[in-house]
This record gives sequence, C-alpha cells and structure tokens, in this order.
Amino acid sequence: MTSIIEFTGVTKSFRAPSGLVTAVAGVDLAITEGEIFGIIGYSGAGKSTLVRLINGLERVTSGRVIVDGVDISTIPEARLRAVRSGIGMIFQQFNLFRSRTVAGNVAYPLRVAGWPREKRDARVAELLQFVGLLDRAHSYPDQLSGGQKQRVGIARALATSPRILLADESTSSLDPETTADVLALLQRVNRDFGTTIVVITHEMDVVRTIAHRVAVLDEGRIVEQGSVFDVFSAPTSETARRFVSSVLHDQPSEGDLDRLRGSHGGRIITAQVSDGSRLGAVLSDAGTYNVRFEIIFGGISSLQQRSFGSLTLELTGPDAGVDIVISQLRSITAVEEVAA
Repeated sequence: MTSIIEFTGVTKSFRAPSGLVTAVAGVDLAITEGEIFGIIGYSGAGKSTLVRLINGLERVTSGRVIVDGVDISTIPEARLRAVRSGIGMIFQQFNLFRSRTVAGNVAYPLRVAGWPREKRDARVAELLQFVGLLDRAHSYPDQLSGGQKQRVGIARALATSPRILLADESTSSLDPETTADVLALLQRVNRDFGTTIVVITHEMDVVRTIAHRVAVLDEGRIVEQGSVFDVFSAPTSETARRFVSSVLHDQPSEGDLDRLRGSHGGRIITAQVSDGSRLGAVLSDAGTYNVRFEIIFGGISSLQQRSFGSLTLELTGPDAGVDIVISQLRSITAVEEVAA
C-alpha cells in the first residue's frame, strides 16, 4: 500500500522562557493512502504540533515530512500553499464564519481558489446534500446545533476535493449521539471519496469507532502503533493500557478485586479471550482434576469483525489440579493469577 504521509526521524522543538521544549521527538510514521488513521494522546502529548507539521504550519527542527509525494520539510511557502490545497481540516470549535450563511461558509474556499460562480454553487449544493444540510443552506452558524456546525465544517473541508482530511479533536465538544453521527459521516467520506483521514483525539472511543490503525503519542514520542484491534486487545505500552482501560471494563479494578476476594475463596485468575482461544475446551475438562470454575468478572468486545476481552475466574479445588488447569490455560492464552 502507498503511504500518503510519512514522518522520518521528525523532531520539533520550540524556544520557551524555560528553555528549549521538544514537542515532537524522533517520530517515524507512515499513513497509508485511503485509510482512517488515529493519533491519540493526552493533553500536551504533541498531537497538535504533529498536525501542524502535516499541513506545513510548523516546520520540522530535524527529519523529513513527506505529504502526497512532496517533501515539505524545506520547500518555500509558495509551494506549501499548493500542498495545503490538497489537505482539508476540521476543528473542535468548528471555526465557521458567523457572518456567512451555511452555503457561504462552504463556498469560501472555492472563492479563494477562484472557482466561477455557477460551478461554485453546484459544488456547494452537492456537498450540503452529502452532509444532509441542503435545507439549511441559507441559515447562519448561530442558528445551528453543534452537530450541524460540524457537518458544515466537514462540507467546507471537502470543498476542493482534498486527498487528506485532518480532524483535530473534531468531536470533543459534541454529545455522544451527535459524535456518533459525525463519525459515521467521516466514515462515509472515507468510503465514498477514498479520502485519507487523520483523526487526532484524546478519546479512545473515537479511535475504536472509526480508525483502521492508531498511533499512541506520549511526551512527543510514539510509544505504540498498530491496527486498532491489536492495540485494544493487547496494548504493550502503559499509555495505551490507560487509554484502553478508559473504554473497556473487562478487567477488575483493585476495588473490584478486594470485593471478589472477600466473596470467593478459591484461586482467582484473569484470562485473555480472543477468537479461537478455546478457553472452553480447557475449562470443560477442569472436572477431570476435581476443579470447579466460576466466571466472576469480565467482558467480551467486538472490533474490526474480531472478538477480544478477558474473563476473571474463580478456580476451586486441590492446588495440584488448579495448577494443571492454569498451566493448560497458559498454553493457549495470557493468564494472570491474582494474589490473595
């Protein structure tokens, strides 16, 4: 697959009163043409700087950024404007012109690009139809809901048919139902137009819903990246584990464990579950070793047409038998025994 955005050894530093601050540190990243790629990190992780490096609003301190085949690390501003014309942007606060109608907002980038009136009007109508707001063409932003404003923002970002769309915290100010609608619209944009979408967010649920792959950013560095399924089902970095735990509640907290220990006298284990892990085959044979089991916590999720999760089990019986069952489970999946 062809990469449409590539970072190679990219570092970006700023001068601050306290000294040199490095916002992005040694980032290597390749985003494939036509995918939805999530970049997630907590506040201050460097997400916004990374976005501004993609559209050339910030220049690298070192390394290379290639966008749609052009190395934008050192080219002059005049050439950067041509690259930016192929990049659409949607924002958390919508950034609409309050004095312009919905149609006027969508038409603005077309006017800047020099489109003739007739062609411009046809494109605006096409885009407003696509986002479901053709009947609000003559309304003003203050007359719209937050979700409608973001739909206008998406239409405006698509006006010049960009190959790349950057969505910077584009659902952070929306309620859950409206967020779901906006994310579904972005998926349509990706599917119908083949637009590469980079979603920058601090919300793991957004990544789970929309992205194909994800990079986890922490203190300017990518600490983990891969398919959304892999990062969700088996996070390897502490930052990713914290994000995943914010949306998946399949493993007991310390408070849950204290309660479970108080009500269950057997040995407690947590086993990872995925498609084909065959825990049932091992547990169905546990009686052979005089071991009984009970599921006392857990959950199974589905993502990218695959299942994953964890089950917390109480195993009751002779220690030797329980040891055998745990050993058999460990031969097929990851198992952690909870200390008493």
